Amino acid sequence: MSEWQPTACILCECNCGIQVLLGSDGRSFDKIRGDKLHPSSAGYTCNKALQLDRYQNGRTGRIRTPLRRREDGGFDEIDWDTAISEISQRMRAIGAEYGGKSIFYYGGGGQGNHLGGAYAPATMAAYGMRYRSSALAQEKTGEFWVGARMTGHPVRADIEHAEVALFVGKNPYQSHGFPRARSVLKEIARDPERAIIVLDPVRTETAELADFHLQLRPGTDIYLLAAMAAILIRDDLIAHDWLAAHTEGLDEVVAVLRTVPIERYCAIADVEPELVTAATRRLAAAESVAALEDLGVQMNRHSTLVSYVEKLLWLLTGNLGKSGAQYAFSGLAAIGHDRGHPADSGPRSPVVGARIVSGLVPCNVITEEILTDHPARYRAMLIESANPVHSLADSARMRAALAALDLVVVIDVAMTETARLADYVLPAPTQFEKYEATFFNFEFPRNVFHLRHPVLPPPAGVLPEPEIHARLVEAAGALTEDDYRPLRVALEQGREAFAPAFLSMLADPAKARLAPVLLYRTLGPTLPDGAAAAAVLWAAAHNCVRKFPAGVQRAGYGTGPEAGERLFQAILTGAHGVVITDDEIGETWNRLRDGVVRLHIPELLSALADLPEPDPEHEWPFVLAAGERRAFTANTIMRDPAWRTRDPGGALRISTDDAQRLGLRSGDRVRLTTRSGSAEVTVEPTDRMRSGHLSLPNGLGLTVEHDGDVLTSGIAPNELTAFDDRDEWVGTPWHKYVPARLDTVGT
Repeated sequence: MSEWQPTACILCECNCGIQVLLGSDGRSFDKIRGDKLHPSSAGYTCNKALQLDRYQNGRTGRIRTPLRRREDGGFDEIDWDTAISEISQRMRAIGAEYGGKSIFYYGGGGQGNHLGGAYAPATMAAYGMRYRSSALAQEKTGEFWVGARMTGHPVRADIEHAEVALFVGKNPYQSHGFPRARSVLKEIARDPERAIIVLDPVRTETAELADFHLQLRPGTDIYLLAAMAAILIRDDLIAHDWLAAHTEGLDEVVAVLRTVPIERYCAIADVEPELVTAATRRLAAAESVAALEDLGVQMNRHSTLVSYVEKLLWLLTGNLGKSGAQYAFSGLAAIGHDRGHPADSGPRSPVVGARIVSGLVPCNVITEEILTDHPARYRAMLIESANPVHSLADSARMRAALAALDLVVVIDVAMTETARLADYVLPAPTQFEKYEATFFNFEFPRNVFHLRHPVLPPPAGVLPEPEIHARLVEAAGALTEDDYRPLRVALEQGREAFAPAFLSMLADPAKARLAPVLLYRTLGPTLPDGAAAAAVLWAAAHNCVRKFPAGVQRAGYGTGPEAGERLFQAILTGAHGVVITDDEIGETWNRLRDGVVRLHIPELLSALADLPEPDPEHEWPFVLAAGERRAFTANTIMRDPAWRTRDPGGALRISTDDAQRLGLRSGDRVRLTTRSGSAEVTVEPTDRMRSGHLSLPNGLGLTVEHDGDVLTSGIAPNELTAFDDRDEWVGTPWHKYVPARLDTVGT
């Protein structure tokens, strides 16, 4: 095919629109460019998207047929009927003996690979599964929990239009997080009326563009943020009238912030008080402030408390519900929503009793939920489009946990580190061989959804995830032709007749939990061009109209049930992506719980009032950030190491001062040791790092088998992290704060 085909990048949450030109073989990506017709990215792309042929056609360890583990550890190829039948039989047996809640679900899609995961709840319901988790639970659940307590609805930052952009533990030049990130950053940096404030131990590419770089000591973000919030109170820089109109609990917050020892906390963070004060005053003087936090603090000490105080900064200055500030977004899926239970209530994991936020068990307790004699322990795992052996803390312990289970089933494209330990591996198409989408729809005011059409056909022998889930549900006996027949009859009269028939069936709670597969098997085959996987979006489109009617209407779809049908049809046919809602800024206040912000979270405010003095780590003189975003690192679906044209081995970055003190030069080898493990690695001295701070890149340490060759590049960061180094509130890991030491091993 010689035509440019629209699709999207799948390497971060932005999923920028791209166009692909296939080579003469019909499978290779001959050329890749930004898609100017995409309504959000509008032709923008970073360097990483241009390497996506390495995902589709590189050395990845692609799986093309179902696999079953032998007793000797090898795998036999089996057919799909055998695989589904045996997996279903074993899951039903485990459920019969220990209860379906003993089967744990992990995953549901990597970046941009979410459509298949929308069908997983049906499989969970069919087998009585209760507990699940995903990568979000080792990143975002602290922020989710705080946001639920304060506003009752997730909010995002309008960086593009902000007078001041505040980045806390985030380097959007590499990690993005909002559309056209690099271009927007440069636009702000060039404008003398605007400013960037960065809190980061590393002089990142974003920090180099910043007006204020607060290069704090690793792990001290809470002290620096508390000092900034206290300066707002001390210097009377808060938005009194706005706070009186829109918030509750200000007096309690002010009382605690008045007691913060500003000079002492600046000293702990090792940032000059004058610089902290200047940055805080610039923030307070701005007409609009947009703040964005990320993994640098969300995988660090005091991460949930950091999320709370970071939000106090922009709330105390009145930066919510106006252009260039924070906003409550619309969308097709409830990403980031949580009920916001107080700390002493809400759902808990069955063994450890860990807080479950947004329905997700903390990743760092999963091994504790397995490696125990507790009768409620997990006995099986269904893992979809995820690689927890590589991505979760303490890889050795995760391997032991999988070995202790009665059954491990992996659904994936490639033979990952996790798949190699499974009892069954079920092969799926790549993201460019099927209909796919991302549910990270956070734009404002015009929010965008992109149903990506297949760029090329899948190889024989693989099945898309919705089909796998449908077959598992049917093998469990949860749905039969008798359930599908009345819906198919209704569909013969059109979707207008289908809607009431479908809603009538959902009156049965047991059938409601199976809704995705009901849609896939009935509505799915009627959709054009083999788009059956998009059937679940029909319900999502109608739900979007119900929840956000004004935004949907302004986007041009009208009102009522007809608007849902028009929106769904636009999604189906909009190969470049479509605007699903067009919001006005005042909609934010309609989405907050009772239209008000609750500043006072008693547990967190109490913790802020009683911050401990940090203990020095004499045995461990360095702090390692295990998993830094760099120009040639991405998520682990990029398994072919050949895509990295720069730093292919993933060097350990160390400050030039520390390197000089230890007698190290670029390319020297050292032994890096933590409480959990050690590894030899090449060093790269740089003046970007603070003394005492080290970093390893994310996405390395993968092992790829291709044509008899075994390729491994770099260090797997989670061979060095500990499962019990985690946030006290929601269990997120301290991947960015790993106590470490170095020993030289020569050149």
